[in-house]
Amino acid sequence: MTTISGLFDNKGTPLEKQQFTWKEIGGIKPISKLDDDAFTRVRIILMNGIEVDALRLKHIGARFHRDLRVPLAKIRRIEQHQNTMINWLLSADHSPLETTIAYEQTAIEITAAVAQTEPDAYQAQAYRFGLLEDFDHLYRYAALLDRLEGKDANNILQCYTDILPGRPTWLEHRAPEDDVRNSYNRKDAALITKLHAALITAAEYQTHDYYMNIGPLFADPVARQIYAEIASMEEQHVTQYGSLIDPEETFIEKWLIHEAMEVYTYYSCAQQETNPRIKAIWERFLDYELGHLNYVKEIMKKYERRDPAEILSGTIPSFVTFASQRDYVREVLTNEVDLRANKTEYVPREEESQDSINYKNYMNSEGNASLTASIGYKWLPGTELNNKAKGE
Repeated sequence: MTTISGLFDNKGTPLEKQQFTWKEIGGIKPISKLDDDAFTRVRIILMNGIEVDALRLKHIGARFHRDLRVPLAKIRRIEQHQNTMINWLLSADHSPLETTIAYEQTAIEITAAVAQTEPDAYQAQAYRFGLLEDFDHLYRYAALLDRLEGKDANNILQCYTDILPGRPTWLEHRAPEDDVRNSYNRKDAALITKLHAALITAAEYQTHDYYMNIGPLFADPVARQIYAEIASMEEQHVTQYGSLIDPEETFIEKWLIHEAMEVYTYYSCAQQETNPRIKAIWERFLDYELGHLNYVKEIMKKYERRDPAEILSGTIPSFVTFASQRDYVREVLTNEVDLRANKTEYVPREEESQDSINYKNYMNSEGNASLTASIGYKWLPGTELNNKAKGE
């Protein structure tokens, strides 16, 4: 077990010293698509999503809290530049579909890592439930990548993540009331539970937005439909994971937790990064986020007359593990692929709510792109054309 307070007690870099130039944020050298380890890209995608969510949360907060608008704007500007610097690390030789494969790998490996260290059984079940759906999305997109671009998704995945069906995408569509979950209780939930919920919600929100932005850019009609379909699934995931968070938390409390989560994830990245140049970025931004966290601590003391230590206390099982979770994912796939949702509960397939059955039947009544894209597809090293040429 690792003591949280030791990390969160660091003061970090003061806000006034957190500065950027256009050259360093917009002219930064990107990673190599094939030479860098896939988990370097996973960390980039994850931290980009977390920074986007940090901006989103602070913009929403400013709509409700007049006195916090300037403090929020100060940190938002810094996080905008952190966000840009991280996002610009992705190289231009990634096609939108290859980046999609990387997004799904990130969702699978990070959600699996979180599920294994989450102490709340209900929350861990939620992560496993969504994990199997992202796993299937990867398989459908891998088929699309093979057929549209003649590329092997494993060039991106680097053998860390399996390319196999999960819970079939066309069976994942649910009525909205079957995607809302029970939240943790802010008064007695472990801090790691709160960090996990903020982290996974941010990651899924990013995936939703990415698919909504690039989906219309495809000319292929099946590609356009599959992005529309899976973007809708990502909205369902954001609904699920966001509802795990206690709505009784004050905005400042949520802000404090989010900053702590950013510290937690940047520290995890810095500890495991294999590219020295990227590692230096994680270390720099860890210091920046510690500065943000301490800034928000003072805001909580001023406006809520509360001690932040009441929230930022306890122990954590481990930091985010950036490693293949293949064995765990296979186990979950074997045991839980047939689970469905009925209101806030996960149930056997035969107990799925009639509202969700009606919803998915209507949505699929004129065809389903995720099924069309992968009919007869089975991943083998190389591509379908290569395998046919070899007589496989």
